[in-house]
Amino acid sequence: MNNLIDDTGERIIPEQMKITNELLIEHLARYHFSVPHVYGRVLDLATGVGYGAHVIAKKCKKQIEEIIGVDIDPEVIKYAQGQYYHPLSSYQVEDVTDTKLPEKLGQFDVILSFETIEHIENEVQFMENIFKMLKPGGTLILSTPFGEGKGIPCGSPFHVHQMTENEFMQMFEKFKTKVFYCQNGALIEPVNTAQMVHHPLGIVIAQK
Repeated sequence: MNNLIDDTGERIIPEQMKITNELLIEHLARYHFSVPHVYGRVLDLATGVGYGAHVIAKKCKKQIEEIIGVDIDPEVIKYAQGQYYHPLSSYQVEDVTDTKLPEKLGQFDVILSFETIEHIENEVQFMENIFKMLKPGGTLILSTPFGEGKGIPCGSPFHVHQMTENEFMQMFEKFKTKVFYCQNGALIEPVNTAQMVHHPLGIVIAQK
């Protein structure tokens, strides 16, 4: 087995975690939640060690052509290539804000982006890349934790900021349709706009 040390306090490495670990459960829940919406050519942004891309490759092997997992960290990509090989998956080192990323990778039917945008300084370029890489009619499934808002320091030293729920919902104006969900632990359910309840984390399924 490949060995990888988590020096961030945020990286999910299933082989080094207990099955009762809440963070692991939350992250896996998002990938399993995505399974019914995944098809064709798939991109997993900030794939980390590749466990999520592997879930999709295994669970959706009859629905997808391939899944590409990208991450800026060469060490986690090396780990993914060794630990989570699947004939339908591949992993490569890329910067998700690289202006040439759409040219490098092409277009996708589905793009997954879980717990990524809060780490990114240039989120405008990040979202532009996503939109360019989605085929017409393609689907984006994206999640992020909520906090005090853009431009406001948050409790995590690894997050640029954590947007509010309203800021999150306003980010997808360019998309034809969008459905918002909230997550609390392993539970993911549609947002009830009639109830003013704070949710720790949001997920959107948006169609170009």
